Amino acid sequence: MQTITLQPLYHRQQECIGIYCVQNAHLNKCIKEQGGAKWSRTQHCWYMPCTKTNVVQLANALNGKAILQIEPLKKYLQEKSRQVYEASKQAKLPSVIIADIKRAKQPLKNAVLELSEANSKALELFTQQLVLKAYSSSTIKTYRNELMQFLQAIKNKPAADFSTARLKDYLQYCFETLKLSEATLHSRMNALKFYYEQVLNKEKFFWEIPRPKKQLQNPAFFNQDEIASIIKQTENLKHKTMLMLAYSTGMRISEVTALKVWQIDSRRMQIIVQQAKGKKDRMTPLSPVLLVMLRAYFIACKPDKKGYLFCGQQPGEPYSTRSLQLIMQAAKQRAGILKPGSMHALRHSFATHLLDKGTDVTMIMKLLGHNDIKTTLRYLHVTNRDVLNIVSPLDQLNLE
Repeated sequence: MQTITLQPLYHRQQECIGIYCVQNAHLNKCIKEQGGAKWSRTQHCWYMPCTKTNVVQLANALNGKAILQIEPLKKYLQEKSRQVYEASKQAKLPSVIIADIKRAKQPLKNAVLELSEANSKALELFTQQLVLKAYSSSTIKTYRNELMQFLQAIKNKPAADFSTARLKDYLQYCFETLKLSEATLHSRMNALKFYYEQVLNKEKFFWEIPRPKKQLQNPAFFNQDEIASIIKQTENLKHKTMLMLAYSTGMRISEVTALKVWQIDSRRMQIIVQQAKGKKDRMTPLSPVLLVMLRAYFIACKPDKKGYLFCGQQPGEPYSTRSLQLIMQAAKQRAGILKPGSMHALRHSFATHLLDKGTDVTMIMKLLGHNDIKTTLRYLHVTNRDVLNIVSPLDQLNLE
Protein backbone atom coordinates (compact mmCIF):
# COMPACT_ATOMS: atom_id res chain seq x y z
CA MET A 1 0.00 0.00 0.00
CA GLN A 2 1.38 3.39 -1.00
CA THR A 3 2.40 5.93 1.68
CA ILE A 4 1.21 9.52 1.41
CA THR A 5 3.07 12.14 3.46
CA LEU A 6 1.53 15.34 4.82
CA GLN A 7 3.95 18.22 5.33
CA PRO A 8 3.56 21.93 6.16
CA LEU A 9 3.51 24.15 3.06
CA TYR A 10 3.24 27.92 2.65
CA HIS A 11 1.57 28.45 -0.72
CA ARG A 12 -0.17 31.48 -2.27
CA GLN A 13 0.29 33.49 0.93
CA GLN A 14 -1.56 30.85 2.95
CA GLU A 15 -0.61 28.16 5.44
CA CYS A 16 -1.35 24.87 3.70
CA ILE A 17 -0.85 21.13 3.94
CA GLY A 18 1.37 19.67 1.22
CA ILE A 19 0.33 16.17 0.10
CA TYR A 20 3.27 14.23 -1.33
CA CYS A 21 2.96 10.85 -3.03
CA VAL A 22 3.91 8.92 -6.15
CA GLN A 23 1.49 9.85 -8.93
CA ASN A 24 -1.34 7.34 -9.20
CA ALA A 25 -4.53 7.97 -11.18
CA HIS A 26 -6.82 6.27 -8.65
CA LEU A 27 -5.28 8.02 -5.63
CA ASN A 28 -5.19 11.35 -7.46
CA LYS A 29 -8.93 11.10 -8.04
CA CYS A 30 -9.57 10.35 -4.35
CA ILE A 31 -7.30 13.18 -3.20
CA LYS A 32 -8.96 15.67 -5.54
CA GLU A 33 -12.64 14.72 -5.57
CA GLN A 34 -13.15 13.27 -2.09
CA GLY A 35 -10.26 14.87 -0.22
CA GLY A 36 -10.86 18.32 -1.72
CA ALA A 37 -7.20 19.03 -2.54
CA LYS A 38 -5.78 20.99 -5.49
CA TRP A 39 -2.65 20.42 -7.56
CA SER A 40 0.19 22.96 -7.45
CA ARG A 41 2.33 23.00 -10.55
CA THR A 42 4.98 25.14 -8.86
CA GLN A 43 5.23 22.96 -5.73
CA HIS A 44 4.71 19.66 -7.60
CA CYS A 45 2.27 18.36 -5.00
CA TRP A 46 -1.36 18.39 -3.92
CA TYR A 47 -2.30 20.96 -1.29
CA MET A 48 -5.20 22.17 0.90
CA PRO A 49 -5.71 24.77 3.65
CA CYS A 50 -4.17 23.69 6.97
CA THR A 51 -7.22 22.77 9.06
CA LYS A 52 -8.10 19.75 11.16
CA THR A 53 -11.31 19.23 9.17
CA ASN A 54 -9.34 18.94 5.93
CA VAL A 55 -6.98 16.36 7.44
CA VAL A 56 -9.94 14.27 8.63
CA GLN A 57 -11.66 14.55 5.25
CA LEU A 58 -8.51 13.48 3.40
CA ALA A 59 -7.88 10.60 5.82
CA ASN A 60 -11.38 9.24 5.32
CA ALA A 61 -11.07 9.59 1.55
CA LEU A 62 -7.85 7.53 1.60
CA ASN A 63 -8.93 5.05 4.27
CA GLY A 64 -8.02 1.56 3.06
CA LYS A 65 -6.37 2.93 -0.10
CA ALA A 66 -3.10 4.37 1.28
CA ILE A 67 -1.11 4.86 4.49
CA LEU A 68 -1.22 8.46 5.72
CA GLN A 69 2.04 9.70 7.27
CA ILE A 70 1.28 12.81 9.35
CA GLU A 71 4.36 12.97 11.62
CA PRO A 72 6.02 15.92 9.76
CA LEU A 73 2.79 17.90 10.00
CA LYS A 74 2.32 17.03 13.69
CA LYS A 75 5.84 18.22 14.57
CA TYR A 76 5.31 21.49 12.71
CA LEU A 77 1.97 22.20 14.43
CA GLN A 78 3.34 21.31 17.86
CA GLU A 79 6.33 23.62 17.40
CA LYS A 80 4.11 26.40 16.09
CA SER A 81 1.75 26.04 19.07
CA ARG A 82 4.71 26.14 21.47
CA GLN A 83 6.04 29.34 19.91
CA VAL A 84 2.63 31.00 19.98
CA TYR A 85 2.13 29.97 23.62
CA GLU A 86 5.54 31.35 24.68
CA ALA A 87 4.81 34.60 22.85
CA SER A 88 1.41 34.83 24.56
CA LYS A 89 3.00 34.54 28.02
CA GLN A 90 5.48 37.31 27.23
CA ALA A 91 2.68 39.52 25.92
CA LYS A 92 0.61 38.82 29.08
CA LEU A 93 -2.53 37.92 27.19
CA PRO A 94 -5.81 37.35 29.09
CA SER A 95 -6.10 33.93 30.75
CA VAL A 96 -9.07 32.97 28.54
CA ILE A 97 -6.99 33.41 25.36
CA ILE A 98 -4.04 31.53 26.91
CA ALA A 99 -6.38 28.65 27.76
CA ASP A 100 -7.43 28.46 24.11
CA ILE A 101 -3.78 28.38 23.03
CA LYS A 102 -3.06 25.56 25.52
CA ARG A 103 -5.81 23.50 23.96
CA ALA A 104 -4.35 24.20 20.52
CA LYS A 105 -1.01 22.79 21.73
CA GLN A 106 -2.47 19.30 22.07
CA PRO A 107 -0.91 17.02 19.44
CA LEU A 108 -2.82 16.26 16.27
CA LYS A 109 -4.47 12.86 16.55
CA ASN A 110 -4.39 10.26 13.85
CA ALA A 111 -7.15 11.53 11.57
CA VAL A 112 -8.37 8.03 10.70
CA LEU A 113 -9.13 7.44 14.39
CA GLU A 114 -11.36 10.52 14.63
CA LEU A 115 -14.36 8.32 13.83
CA SER A 116 -15.36 5.15 15.60
CA GLU A 117 -15.32 1.87 13.69
CA ALA A 118 -19.12 1.88 13.36
CA ASN A 119 -19.24 5.47 12.14
CA SER A 120 -16.32 4.94 9.74
CA LYS A 121 -18.30 2.08 8.24
CA ALA A 122 -21.36 4.34 8.08
CA LEU A 123 -19.38 6.95 6.12
CA GLU A 124 -18.10 4.26 3.76
CA LEU A 125 -21.61 2.92 3.05
CA PHE A 126 -22.89 6.49 2.69
CA THR A 127 -20.25 7.31 0.05
CA GLN A 128 -20.85 4.03 -1.76
CA GLN A 129 -24.59 4.74 -2.01
CA LEU A 130 -23.93 8.24 -3.38
CA VAL A 131 -21.61 6.81 -6.03
CA LEU A 132 -24.06 4.04 -6.98
CA LYS A 133 -26.81 6.60 -7.42
CA ALA A 134 -24.44 8.52 -9.74
CA TYR A 135 -24.44 11.77 -7.78
CA SER A 136 -22.03 14.41 -9.06
CA SER A 137 -18.55 14.67 -7.50
CA SER A 138 -19.40 18.08 -6.01
CA THR A 139 -22.57 16.73 -4.37
CA ILE A 140 -20.67 13.71 -3.01
CA LYS A 141 -18.01 15.99 -1.58
CA THR A 142 -20.61 18.29 0.05
CA TYR A 143 -22.70 15.44 1.49
CA ARG A 144 -19.62 13.61 2.83
CA ASN A 145 -18.39 16.76 4.55
CA GLU A 146 -21.81 17.42 6.14
CA LEU A 147 -22.12 13.85 7.41
CA MET A 148 -18.54 13.92 8.73
CA GLN A 149 -19.35 17.03 10.78
CA PHE A 150 -22.23 15.11 12.33
CA LEU A 151 -20.17 11.95 12.96
CA GLN A 152 -17.36 13.93 14.60
CA ALA A 153 -19.87 15.71 16.85
CA ILE A 154 -21.46 12.48 18.14
CA LYS A 155 -17.99 10.90 18.69
CA ASN A 156 -18.31 7.20 19.62
CA LYS A 157 -22.10 7.06 19.56
CA PRO A 158 -23.26 4.99 16.53
CA ALA A 159 -25.10 7.18 14.05
CA ALA A 160 -27.42 4.33 13.12
CA ASP A 161 -28.92 4.37 16.65
CA PHE A 162 -30.03 8.01 16.54
CA SER A 163 -33.76 8.65 16.83
CA THR A 164 -35.75 11.54 15.37
CA ALA A 165 -35.78 13.26 18.77
CA ARG A 166 -31.96 13.08 19.09
CA LEU A 167 -31.51 14.45 15.58
CA LYS A 168 -33.77 17.37 16.47
CA ASP A 169 -31.52 18.08 19.46
CA TYR A 170 -28.44 17.96 17.22
CA LEU A 171 -29.95 20.32 14.63
CA GLN A 172 -30.99 22.71 17.41
CA TYR A 173 -27.36 22.62 18.60
CA CYS A 174 -26.22 23.43 15.04
CA PHE A 175 -28.52 26.45 14.88
CA GLU A 176 -28.14 27.88 18.38
CA THR A 177 -24.55 26.96 19.32
CA LEU A 178 -22.74 26.57 16.00
CA LYS A 179 -24.74 29.45 14.47
CA LEU A 180 -25.02 27.70 11.11
CA SER A 181 -26.87 29.56 8.37
CA GLU A 182 -30.20 28.38 7.00
CA ALA A 183 -28.51 27.26 3.77
CA THR A 184 -25.91 25.18 5.64
CA LEU A 185 -28.60 23.64 7.83
CA HIS A 186 -30.56 22.62 4.73
CA SER A 187 -27.42 21.06 3.27
CA ARG A 188 -26.70 19.12 6.48
CA MET A 189 -30.29 17.96 6.73
CA ASN A 190 -30.18 16.75 3.12
CA ALA A 191 -27.08 14.68 3.90
CA LEU A 192 -28.61 13.22 7.07
CA LYS A 193 -31.88 12.52 5.25
CA PHE A 194 -29.96 10.63 2.56
CA TYR A 195 -28.09 8.57 5.16
CA TYR A 196 -31.12 7.56 7.22
CA GLU A 197 -33.58 7.08 4.37
CA GLN A 198 -31.39 5.94 1.46
CA VAL A 199 -28.63 4.04 3.28
CA LEU A 200 -30.45 2.74 6.38
CA ASN A 201 -33.84 2.59 4.59
CA LYS A 202 -35.73 4.23 7.45
CA GLU A 203 -39.05 5.17 5.89
CA LYS A 204 -40.05 8.86 6.22
CA PHE A 205 -37.45 9.31 8.92
CA PHE A 206 -37.29 13.08 8.43
CA TRP A 207 -41.02 13.62 8.17
CA GLU A 208 -41.24 14.98 11.74
CA ILE A 209 -38.20 17.28 11.50
CA PRO A 210 -39.09 20.84 10.41
CA ARG A 211 -36.80 22.68 8.04
CA PRO A 212 -35.63 26.24 8.75
CA LYS A 213 -37.22 28.93 6.60
CA LYS A 214 -34.81 30.14 3.93
CA GLN A 215 -34.04 33.80 3.53
CA LEU A 216 -35.67 35.37 0.47
CA GLN A 217 -32.77 37.20 -1.13
CA ASN A 218 -32.69 38.90 -4.50
CA PRO A 219 -30.08 37.61 -6.97
CA ALA A 220 -26.82 39.59 -6.91
CA PHE A 221 -26.08 41.11 -10.33
CA PHE A 222 -24.02 43.82 -12.03
CA ASN A 223 -25.22 46.51 -14.40
CA GLN A 224 -23.80 46.53 -17.93
CA ASP A 225 -21.33 49.35 -17.24
CA GLU A 226 -19.90 47.36 -14.32
CA ILE A 227 -19.56 44.23 -16.43
CA ALA A 228 -17.83 46.23 -19.18
CA SER A 229 -15.37 47.55 -16.57
CA ILE A 230 -14.67 44.02 -15.25
CA ILE A 231 -13.93 42.75 -18.76
CA LYS A 232 -11.76 45.76 -19.65
CA GLN A 233 -9.73 45.34 -16.45
CA THR A 234 -8.89 41.73 -17.41
CA GLU A 235 -5.87 41.78 -19.73
CA ASN A 236 -5.15 38.05 -19.95
CA LEU A 237 -6.86 36.76 -23.12
CA LYS A 238 -7.81 33.41 -21.58
CA HIS A 239 -9.28 34.99 -18.46
CA LYS A 240 -11.15 37.64 -20.43
CA THR A 241 -12.66 35.00 -22.73
CA MET A 242 -13.92 32.97 -19.76
CA LEU A 243 -15.57 36.01 -18.17
CA MET A 244 -17.21 37.02 -21.45
CA LEU A 245 -18.39 33.44 -21.98
CA ALA A 246 -20.00 33.31 -18.53
CA TYR A 247 -21.86 36.60 -19.02
CA SER A 248 -22.93 36.09 -22.65
CA THR A 249 -24.41 32.62 -22.03
CA GLY A 250 -25.46 32.59 -18.37
CA MET A 251 -23.42 29.44 -17.83
CA ARG A 252 -22.43 28.37 -14.33
CA ILE A 253 -18.75 28.54 -13.39
CA SER A 254 -18.51 24.73 -13.39
CA GLU A 255 -20.03 24.65 -16.88
CA VAL A 256 -17.52 27.20 -18.17
CA THR A 257 -14.49 25.28 -16.87
CA ALA A 258 -15.87 21.90 -18.03
CA LEU A 259 -16.55 23.10 -21.60
CA LYS A 260 -14.90 21.05 -24.35
CA VAL A 261 -13.77 22.50 -27.69
CA TRP A 262 -16.28 20.45 -29.70
CA GLN A 263 -19.19 21.97 -27.74
CA ILE A 264 -18.74 25.27 -29.60
CA ASP A 265 -20.93 25.04 -32.72
CA SER A 266 -20.02 28.13 -34.77
CA ARG A 267 -22.10 27.08 -37.78
CA ARG A 268 -25.36 27.06 -35.81
CA MET A 269 -24.08 29.81 -33.47
CA GLN A 270 -24.82 27.68 -30.43
CA ILE A 271 -22.97 26.23 -27.45
CA ILE A 272 -23.85 22.73 -26.25
CA VAL A 273 -23.94 22.62 -22.45
CA GLN A 274 -23.62 18.94 -21.66
CA GLN A 275 -24.55 17.12 -18.44
CA ALA A 276 -24.79 20.28 -16.35
CA LYS A 277 -26.46 20.58 -12.94
CA GLY A 278 -29.11 17.89 -12.62
CA LYS A 279 -27.37 15.97 -15.44
CA LYS A 280 -29.27 17.94 -18.08
CA ASP A 281 -28.12 18.98 -21.56
CA ARG A 282 -29.16 22.30 -23.05
CA MET A 283 -28.29 24.73 -25.83
CA THR A 284 -27.34 28.37 -25.37
CA PRO A 285 -26.73 31.02 -28.07
CA LEU A 286 -23.20 31.85 -29.21
CA SER A 287 -22.66 35.61 -29.35
CA PRO A 288 -20.87 36.90 -32.49
CA VAL A 289 -18.67 39.07 -30.26
CA LEU A 290 -17.79 36.03 -28.15
CA LEU A 291 -17.02 34.00 -31.29
CA VAL A 292 -14.40 36.59 -32.29
CA MET A 293 -12.83 36.30 -28.82
CA LEU A 294 -12.89 32.51 -28.93
CA ARG A 295 -11.12 32.45 -32.30
CA ALA A 296 -8.44 34.84 -31.03
CA TYR A 297 -8.01 32.70 -27.92
CA PHE A 298 -7.82 29.50 -29.98
CA ILE A 299 -5.06 30.94 -32.18
CA ALA A 300 -3.08 32.24 -29.19
CA CYS A 301 -3.47 29.33 -26.74
CA LYS A 302 -4.04 26.38 -29.13
CA PRO A 303 -6.20 24.17 -26.86
CA ASP A 304 -6.46 20.47 -27.69
CA LYS A 305 -9.37 20.02 -30.11
CA LYS A 306 -10.38 16.84 -28.29
CA GLY A 307 -9.94 18.28 -24.80
CA TYR A 308 -11.09 21.10 -22.57
CA LEU A 309 -11.48 24.56 -24.05
CA PHE A 310 -9.80 26.07 -20.97
CA CYS A 311 -7.07 23.76 -19.67
CA GLY A 312 -5.79 23.71 -16.10
CA GLN A 313 -2.26 23.35 -14.74
CA GLN A 314 -2.16 19.61 -15.35
CA PRO A 315 -2.45 18.32 -18.95
CA GLY A 316 -5.94 17.03 -19.63
CA GLU A 317 -7.38 18.75 -16.55
CA PRO A 318 -10.03 21.53 -16.69
CA TYR A 319 -9.33 25.03 -15.42
CA SER A 320 -9.82 25.43 -11.66
CA THR A 321 -13.14 27.01 -10.63
CA ARG A 322 -11.41 28.50 -7.59
CA SER A 323 -8.81 30.20 -9.81
CA LEU A 324 -11.57 31.66 -11.98
CA GLN A 325 -13.32 33.02 -8.88
CA LEU A 326 -10.07 34.73 -7.83
CA ILE A 327 -9.69 36.21 -11.33
CA MET A 328 -13.20 37.63 -11.08
CA GLN A 329 -12.56 39.18 -7.66
CA ALA A 330 -9.26 40.70 -8.82
CA ALA A 331 -10.96 42.23 -11.88
CA LYS A 332 -13.70 43.68 -9.68
CA GLN A 333 -11.11 45.23 -7.40
CA ARG A 334 -9.22 46.78 -10.32
CA ALA A 335 -12.50 48.15 -11.69
CA GLY A 336 -13.28 49.73 -8.31
CA ILE A 337 -16.57 47.80 -7.91
CA LEU A 338 -17.59 47.44 -4.26
CA LYS A 339 -20.89 45.70 -4.96
CA PRO A 340 -20.88 42.08 -3.70
CA GLY A 341 -20.99 39.40 -6.36
CA SER A 342 -18.96 36.43 -7.59
CA MET A 343 -18.80 34.57 -10.91
CA HIS A 344 -22.39 33.44 -10.34
CA ALA A 345 -23.44 37.10 -10.41
CA LEU A 346 -22.57 37.08 -14.14
CA ARG A 347 -25.22 34.38 -14.61
CA HIS A 348 -27.72 36.49 -12.66
CA SER A 349 -26.73 39.53 -14.73
CA PHE A 350 -27.34 37.60 -17.97
CA ALA A 351 -30.90 36.71 -16.88
CA THR A 352 -31.69 40.16 -15.46
CA HIS A 353 -30.51 42.04 -18.55
CA LEU A 354 -32.47 39.74 -20.87
CA LEU A 355 -35.57 40.34 -18.77
CA ASP A 356 -34.94 44.11 -18.87
CA LYS A 357 -34.97 43.93 -22.68
CA GLY A 358 -38.31 42.10 -22.75
CA THR A 359 -37.18 38.49 -23.27
CA ASP A 360 -39.92 36.02 -22.32
CA VAL A 361 -39.32 34.48 -18.89
CA THR A 362 -39.91 30.93 -20.18
CA MET A 363 -37.12 31.42 -22.75
CA ILE A 364 -34.78 32.60 -19.99
CA MET A 365 -35.77 29.54 -17.97
CA LYS A 366 -34.77 27.35 -20.93
CA LEU A 367 -31.44 29.14 -21.45
CA LEU A 368 -30.52 28.85 -17.77
CA GLY A 369 -31.53 25.20 -17.55
CA HIS A 370 -34.00 25.68 -14.68
CA ASN A 371 -36.45 22.90 -13.83
CA ASP A 372 -38.98 25.14 -12.10
CA ILE A 373 -40.31 28.44 -13.42
CA LYS A 374 -40.36 29.71 -9.80
CA THR A 375 -36.56 29.75 -9.83
CA THR A 376 -36.52 32.00 -12.90
CA LEU A 377 -39.27 34.26 -11.57
CA ARG A 378 -36.86 35.50 -8.89
CA TYR A 379 -35.41 37.83 -11.51
CA LEU A 380 -38.72 39.72 -11.68
CA HIS A 381 -37.77 41.24 -8.30
CA VAL A 382 -34.64 42.89 -9.72
CA THR A 383 -35.59 43.82 -13.28
CA ASN A 384 -36.23 47.50 -14.04
CA ARG A 385 -38.42 46.86 -17.09
CA ASP A 386 -41.68 47.88 -15.36
CA VAL A 387 -40.18 50.03 -12.59
CA LEU A 388 -38.92 52.63 -15.09
CA ASN A 389 -42.53 53.33 -16.13
CA ILE A 390 -43.55 54.20 -12.58
CA VAL A 391 -43.52 57.89 -11.67
CA SER A 392 -42.53 58.58 -8.06
CA PRO A 393 -45.03 60.73 -6.14
CA LEU A 394 -42.05 62.91 -5.15
CA ASP A 395 -41.68 63.95 -8.79
CA GLN A 396 -45.25 65.26 -8.80
CA LEU A 397 -44.84 67.61 -5.82
CA ASN A 398 -44.71 71.35 -6.40
CA LEU A 399 -41.52 72.25 -4.54
CA GLU A 400 -40.85 75.61 -6.22
